[in-house]
Amino acid sequence: MNTHGGKSAIADRYRARADAFERKVGAVRPEQWSSQSPCEDWKARDVVGHIVDMHAVMLRPFDRTLSPAPSVAEDPLGAFRSARADVEAILDDPVQAGTETDTPGGGRMTVEQHIDQVVSADLVLHGWDLAKATGQDDTIDPAEVERAWSAASTMPAEMLEMMRTPGAFGPGVKVFGPEVKVSEDAPLQDRLLGLIGRRR
Repeated sequence: MNTHGGKSAIADRYRARADAFERKVGAVRPEQWSSQSPCEDWKARDVVGHIVDMHAVMLRPFDRTLSPAPSVAEDPLGAFRSARADVEAILDDPVQAGTETDTPGGGRMTVEQHIDQVVSADLVLHGWDLAKATGQDDTIDPAEVERAWSAASTMPAEMLEMMRTPGAFGPGVKVFGPEVKVSEDAPLQDRLLGLIGRRR
C-alpha cells in the first residue's frame, strides 16, 4: 500500500468512495439512465457525466486529460472506471499527489488534498443522487454523513454562498442548491441534504 509519508488515508478514502459509487453505477438498469435525479438539470446519466468531468478537472495541474475510454453516453460504468483509474494513479504517485496547485475555492493545496475535498467528496453526495434517481438504497454511510455535515455546517457564510452560486467554480459547475429547510430534529442525513439543497 502506498503511504507517501504516511498519508495514505486520502487514497484509501477515495477508493472506498469510488467503490461505493461504482456499485451504484453498475446497478442502474438501462431504462433508468433517463430517470430524473434530485438535481433538476440532470438525469441519472448526467450525474455520472458530472463525476467523470470532475475527475478530468483533477488532472489539469499536470496538463493531462482523461485516458481514452467509452463515453458516458455509450457506457457510464466503463467511463467511470477509466476516470477513477486515472485519479488513483495520481494518488499512488507520491510526487504527483504532493504537487501543489491553486484551487478555485480552497486556495493553494496539494493535488491529493484537492482530490479529497472535491471529487472524492462528490462521490458520496452524487452517489445519493444516483441512488435516489434509480430506486437504489439511498442511505449514506453515517461516518460520511458526519464528515460532510461537519465540513458544510461550519463553512464560512461567504464560502457557502459561493458554493450556491452557479458557475463560481467554473462554467456549468453548480455545487450546492438553495437550502431546503429541514427540522432540527430530523436525521442528520436529511439535515445535510437540506443544507446542500437536496429534496428527499
